[in-house]
Amino acid sequence: NADCTCACDFLDPSACMHPFPNDFFTIPDDTTPTGRRVHFSLAGMPRNASSKPIDPLDYNVADGFSPGALITLQVPGVDLAQTGAAPITDIERSLDADAPIVLVNADTLEHHLFWAELDAIAASDEDRALILRPAVNLVEGGRYIVALRNMRDSAGALIPPSADFLGYRDATPLDTAAKEARRAHMEELFTTLAAAGVARGDLYLAWDFTVASAASTTKRLLHMRDDAFARLGSAAPTFVVTSTQDEVDGNVFRKVEGTFLMDRYPISPLPGGRFLVGPDELPVRQPTPQHANFVCIIPRAALASATATAVPARASVYGHGLFGQASEVTAGNVQAMANEHNFVFCATDWIGMSLTDIPAALAATGDLSNFATLPDRLQQAALNFLFLARLMIHPDGFSSHVAFRDLLGNPVLDTSNVFYDGNSQGGIAGGMVMAVSQDIRRGVLGVPGINYSTLLTRSVDFDQFAIPLYAAYPDEMERSLLLSLIQMLWDRGEPNGYAHHMTGDPLPGTPTHEVLLHEAFGDHQVANIATEVQARTIGASVYQPALAPGRHSDVDPFFAIPAIAAFPFEGSALVVWDSGTPTPPITNTPPRDGSDPHGRPRSTPSARVQKSEFLRADGAVVDVCSGAPCLAP
Repeated sequence: NADCTCACDFLDPSACMHPFPNDFFTIPDDTTPTGRRVHFSLAGMPRNASSKPIDPLDYNVADGFSPGALITLQVPGVDLAQTGAAPITDIERSLDADAPIVLVNADTLEHHLFWAELDAIAASDEDRALILRPAVNLVEGGRYIVALRNMRDSAGALIPPSADFLGYRDATPLDTAAKEARRAHMEELFTTLAAAGVARGDLYLAWDFTVASAASTTKRLLHMRDDAFARLGSAAPTFVVTSTQDEVDGNVFRKVEGTFLMDRYPISPLPGGRFLVGPDELPVRQPTPQHANFVCIIPRAALASATATAVPARASVYGHGLFGQASEVTAGNVQAMANEHNFVFCATDWIGMSLTDIPAALAATGDLSNFATLPDRLQQAALNFLFLARLMIHPDGFSSHVAFRDLLGNPVLDTSNVFYDGNSQGGIAGGMVMAVSQDIRRGVLGVPGINYSTLLTRSVDFDQFAIPLYAAYPDEMERSLLLSLIQMLWDRGEPNGYAHHMTGDPLPGTPTHEVLLHEAFGDHQVANIATEVQARTIGASVYQPALAPGRHSDVDPFFAIPAIAAFPFEGSALVVWDSGTPTPPITNTPPRDGSDPHGRPRSTPSARVQKSEFLRADGAVVDVCSGAPCLAP
């Protein structure tokens, strides 16, 4: 990247934008909540195999970096065990006063919880990045200093800092005016670190970065929500039932399909559509609406037969799995949940990451300049889910249609409340819906996690996308950087950007929520560590004993996630379900051993009982495992 020297941070020459994230790539801006704005240059952005740099336009509207930022750099020859850096199995060590790597909140001087790992995917040490991952999301709008000291190689020898950093640390002259211009800022970092107990004399490297504000990340979806619901007013969304099927099977009497009209914000309703953003940086509503699909199942518990009297069922929207479709609502476990506990479930496609979006997603891996189409469509999908929820409880919504009534005209829906239940991608993306929903107050997130920059390389589902991505971007040193970059955009359309507000501390115009997280231990598709990060960030408590002794690889499993003290428990919670799958690897690679337990919790009757008891207006977490670890055989 010799042609982009002006755009590179000379503190780490291993990749143009290393170390990352980094306020070197921001500029002052007193119009933003953080007082800064991302300012990537086209010349400095990673390039694909066709030498095309990623377009920085979508990034440069942010006022900081991801609250779940993947922090990446290279320390040539570092051995993390010899150095004593906090591993994924002992994150508590990252808080030690003498920890060799610290993540310091520049405002409070507190050390932030994280773990360090080397990129296990790289083929050689020359291309192996050092990765730091927050174990609980960073404070929105905050500024953090990353400080590395006493880095050691495999023989235990100290690794010397670069000449440029040494010049700053030891107050010796540097060779250019541009480097000297940065000295005052570096001195400020050293002063702050000293106040946090980190002496400058031991430093190998230090730099700082600003975390995006909540407004920067969430304002687009909140604008869409408020704009669309203001236009809707007190009316129900317009919908059409296109088909009904009675006598579906032993669990479900009727399946109802149709469409409903949505205010549209992407410029096209088709996969690959993206926002047109106005001068206020908000999506512009397009002149014509788009149709969203729905599929609903009415269980026999609500309507036993064509001549039966309806027993009104609880209303819940359902979120489908990775690149799936709304028809997943007819899956056996969903039907069982519906009939066992009398729910009507309705689903719509998670556009952006639905079946029809696969070609666009694969195409974006070849040119990440197009990646914004995915989070843009996901935000539209979240809005679609909010409208679907409104349809389920509005008197002029589904209940007004004969398909949702018995022969005497009695409704099959209890419209007093609406809930959320989703699995896999539906469990992940459902966290965003929960954070912005005004109608849904309680939700179950099955096998969820945050964030995708952590999830991807730890999931077997990434295999099919890694091949074209790595072919298009062959520089192994930049791969972690790529994931950290796209996370900044993904935050707008996945729960990582909303997690601080998913339960308490709600976003503007939004109530508080309660969520129940179900984790499948050893999950091959959604990394357990990502579920645990989510639990810490949303303030959830964990069911204990979560696992049998020795099952978890951590020194102190579920550190910083408080145990539920008594049942019934009225807060948000994490419950781990164990199917006997081997303990997942501690590297940034997917679990592949044993049977994938990903779908086991939702298929376990006792787990469904727990979900049902939670999804009530006065719901709570109940112990369905008799005080022992929860098993999902």
